[in-house]
Amino acid sequence: MDQSLQERLRLVLEQQRAAFDAERMPSLAQRRDRLERLGRLTTAHRAELQAAMAQDFGHRSHHESQLADLFTVESGVRHALKHLKSWMSTKRSPTALHFLPGRNRLMPQPLGVVGIVSPWNYPYYLAMAPALAALAAGNRVMIKPSELTPATSALMAKLVAAHFAPEEMTVLTGDAEVGRAFTELPFDHLFFTGSTQVGRLVAQAAARNLTPVTLELGGKSPALIDRSADLAQVAERIAFGKLLNAGQTCVAPDYALVPRESIPAFADALVAAIRRLYPRIDGNPDYTAIVSPRHHARLLSLVEEAAQQGATVRRSHDESPQDRRIVPTLLLNTTPAMTVMREEIFGPLLPILPYDTPADALRHINAGDRPLALYWFGRDDAARDQVLAQTHAGGVTINDCLWHLGQEEQPFGGVGASGMGAYHGVWGFNTFSKLKPVFYQSGLAGTRLFYPPYGPRFDRLMALMRKIA
Repeated sequence: MDQSLQERLRLVLEQQRAAFDAERMPSLAQRRDRLERLGRLTTAHRAELQAAMAQDFGHRSHHESQLADLFTVESGVRHALKHLKSWMSTKRSPTALHFLPGRNRLMPQPLGVVGIVSPWNYPYYLAMAPALAALAAGNRVMIKPSELTPATSALMAKLVAAHFAPEEMTVLTGDAEVGRAFTELPFDHLFFTGSTQVGRLVAQAAARNLTPVTLELGGKSPALIDRSADLAQVAERIAFGKLLNAGQTCVAPDYALVPRESIPAFADALVAAIRRLYPRIDGNPDYTAIVSPRHHARLLSLVEEAAQQGATVRRSHDESPQDRRIVPTLLLNTTPAMTVMREEIFGPLLPILPYDTPADALRHINAGDRPLALYWFGRDDAARDQVLAQTHAGGVTINDCLWHLGQEEQPFGGVGASGMGAYHGVWGFNTFSKLKPVFYQSGLAGTRLFYPPYGPRFDRLMALMRKIA
């Protein structure tokens, strides 16, 4: 690896660490100021950020950029500002009777310098949402955005440099080599959003420095349609969740599990819903393109391979877009050996799988890695509760898609192969804090009764404690 690159990154880290050492517990006013600057940055430069994302994707719906990249950051900033004083406060903790009149407290403390590696699919939100949590917790922040969205990454670097001192927050652009060197730095916490495959490499790099990590990964998130569901409503909601950002969403439904006898009706309803949402694909300003030629070619190859191996391919529109947009595609009669059923899709392709009994559907879900999201549709409360109890997922939305991700009052994160750790709201603040337990001893402490020399008094004391503890 280029020694000059390593040295440059380490100098930035050392500058931020020196600034943190000089100010280990930023005040409420200082943290509010940093959050407010991030909020102003986002609001004042909406148009530029939307244009940069559209440039990177070839076409990116401005409305989707507003909703999924910009509003989410603005909303997160407002939520943090509203609750920051409470989050920062030292909390009372219960104290066992035999330690009274001592008392327990829990003190949130910044970790230091936080590294954030963000992906290309939501290039602003997935960089700035963890950053705002780290700033709220009182940390310094270094961000390495994706090289696949160079216009957005360069603009973020420019805007952050204009609104923040480099020792507060900085954006470091570059290729995959820069990313590898970045993950090898001895941060106080490393936050990564991306694929499970790369997440494993990030965890290994961080482990060499004993750097704690949060990994927001992905996986094959199922949409399970119960026999009690309204198929027309389900189809519209899955169409929206699957096609937002052209399916390039970590919590997009990756495949649908449908009662065998309902598949023809569901496929018809889904095609009709897609056509209502997107009357055309080619040139439609609401429909986003695939981020790169390589990703576009990969998605087309998934469809081609599935068709060659016997899958039924049903496209929502009879069009051949002239850019990197892909017509939404349903895949029926897929098999486990097909690549589309083994890898996270990350595009506008939806395999539809049959099931005969609810137990069959649960076995299918539980046979794979634990997904980042799970979606259940229906009106049978007992069936819903069984699915919630018998499956694992990073998060769940009932009777819709995606919306659990937008809840600032709930943690967001994966489980197993879909990630570790969580953020959003107070969970983000806690992720980037050390919740330091402090025990305040009293001058009247009875704990001296535990001191040696040991004897009958100690035995009587232990017998009493066993009764009251």
